[in-house]
Amino acid sequence: MPPKGPANKRQSVAAPVEPAPNAGGGDGEQDGDMDDFDMPVIIKVKPEDQMSWLTPEELEKEVPPRVLYPQNPRAPHNLTHFSHKDRAFKREDQVDQVVFHHSMDGGILLRDSPDDQDQTEIQKRKEEEAQGQEQDDDKEVEFDPPEDPQEMPVKNPLRNQFNFSDRAAQTKNAILRERGWATEPPPTTGFTGTVTQWDIFDQYMIEIELAKEKEKDHNTKGKGSFDDEGDKGKKKDANAPIYSDSMKLSIKLMERMVNQNAEAEVYHDFKYWEDRSDEFRDGEGTLLPLWRFSSEKAKRKQVTCIKWNPQYNDLCAVGFGSYDFSRRGTGVICCYSLKNTRFPEYVFNTDAGVCCLDWHPQHPAVIAVGLYDGTVLVYDVRAKTKKPIYQSTVRTNKHTDPVWEVRWNTDESGGTLNFFSISSDGRVSNWLLMKNKLESEEVMELKLISGASGGAGEDDETSLAGLAGGLCFDFNRHSEHLFLVGTEEGRIHKCSKAFSGQYLETYEGHSMAVYTVRWNPFHPRIFLSASADWTVKMWDHQVRLPVMSFDLGQAIGDVAWAPYSSTTFAAITSDGPVAPTSGVVHIYDLSINRNEHICEQKVVKRAKLTQVAFNSVEPILIVGDDRGGVNTLKLSPNLRLGVVRTEETPAEKTDEDLQVEKMERLLEMVTETKEVS
Repeated sequence: MPPKGPANKRQSVAAPVEPAPNAGGGDGEQDGDMDDFDMPVIIKVKPEDQMSWLTPEELEKEVPPRVLYPQNPRAPHNLTHFSHKDRAFKREDQVDQVVFHHSMDGGILLRDSPDDQDQTEIQKRKEEEAQGQEQDDDKEVEFDPPEDPQEMPVKNPLRNQFNFSDRAAQTKNAILRERGWATEPPPTTGFTGTVTQWDIFDQYMIEIELAKEKEKDHNTKGKGSFDDEGDKGKKKDANAPIYSDSMKLSIKLMERMVNQNAEAEVYHDFKYWEDRSDEFRDGEGTLLPLWRFSSEKAKRKQVTCIKWNPQYNDLCAVGFGSYDFSRRGTGVICCYSLKNTRFPEYVFNTDAGVCCLDWHPQHPAVIAVGLYDGTVLVYDVRAKTKKPIYQSTVRTNKHTDPVWEVRWNTDESGGTLNFFSISSDGRVSNWLLMKNKLESEEVMELKLISGASGGAGEDDETSLAGLAGGLCFDFNRHSEHLFLVGTEEGRIHKCSKAFSGQYLETYEGHSMAVYTVRWNPFHPRIFLSASADWTVKMWDHQVRLPVMSFDLGQAIGDVAWAPYSSTTFAAITSDGPVAPTSGVVHIYDLSINRNEHICEQKVVKRAKLTQVAFNSVEPILIVGDDRGGVNTLKLSPNLRLGVVRTEETPAEKTDEDLQVEKMERLLEMVTETKEVS
């Protein structure tokens, strides 16, 4: 046994050992040690794998404690879930660290808790009910004894007080049989598909159109049967000379002759009267009222568009609708002639208000119409029926907002008649007149532009979401691929048929919606615009800023270039705050006066002017108002000055070249004035 002594610090393991008994005598030291026989003997054992190169200081150094964190090492840290909002998988950052090793539902209640009190009350109630039942059973029933002693009941000595015997019998159970039949399942086919909100909307619109067509067919059948019953006599005489086409033509000629005889003075003024006072007015002129066209079918409707026929200069088409969008109704198209001012030559009714129309330049009997509900129609005035020969539907990708302007395509290289349309839904579409239907092609989407740096270099990243509402457009007569678009935001975009993805240029000069844009009929670079900010601006499409601006001080309805002069245009407004419901016509000739109008004349009372158009041959101006009236005005000599040839004018120059030179001189004078200022 090793001697007792202080433990070596390098011995890190100690084991308690029981004391050994005294084997024999010893010295006094041993006797002294034997007095502590009841104390355990500690033997320091050095492990074999202990590092012997550690110094005492390193052995005395405290070992840093180990910390246990409440984390589950087996918990996954790469959980993902699919987000239906973002349509992508997203990582789940929150990890559940809880692990249940054992769980068991207990039935122990905490003393003096509400649950314990409820349980105690229930047990007491049950015990009281049981005690009450036992007391009721123990009570003896008291009854009066009978008078006759023989009637006294005798106590039954038998244990079975009821003398009851139980007998049972068992019969044979019937055998149950089951019968079943199995048939072959009917053949099935699986069908899957994805339905979007637009598919549902298109299907609903198709069903609505089919229902409307059925209703129309039913109504026409009913009317036809009624007419058949009431007009049997007329049908018998259908081949009579009185109903022939020659008779109808004769009646129409007779009606025109009667009308011209009744209004001989007005027709005489239209042909021969000239205002001689223009010689003393120093460039200013006047307007002579001639006729006012009106119809009962167009009563209480507003004139929304006016177009002169390109071949028959006495025929004009007028569209009636409503600019008051809270009072939407049906529309009417009336074709008036100067030969008969009492009644329109042709009348067509539409299901929605008419917003625009245009005659075909080579086929003068064909007219394209745009409606308020986004539908485009094509009529042939020669047809015997009053229904359109072409009509856009939901299937042909019709516009979803009002169609504000339509224009026939003069380039028919493809061999198919087609026209363009612009709508508030932000699309410019091309409609092709196929054999049996009307097909559409999207020419351009009018994208919104942020900031004032819009143009050809505009990136897609800077464009805002959504489309700009288109209100008007016009095609250049000299460069047929160029066209201008006016939007509700006040911007004018120059576009091309060849580049449908972006704008060639953006002109920012108006602060409100642009109602009208018109290219100059003579100069290939100049165009005019009218806006809701009460200004009319003249532009050069090679310059982003307006060349000239005219503030009329009132709401502008429309503007139009004169067909006989490159520097003359007309605009229509109200009569100011004194008489806001009176219409005024302003005529400017920039070659005579660049700052002020040469004619300002009130045309109608208690009505607002909405449209204006020049006749391409006759010296007349036609304006429409919001009461369904169309007024014809004759221009005085000072208002219709065209090209003036002198002896110095070269003979090889055409009238169109002289008109271009007149506009160029005006541009030079305006440029010099700006440089001086």
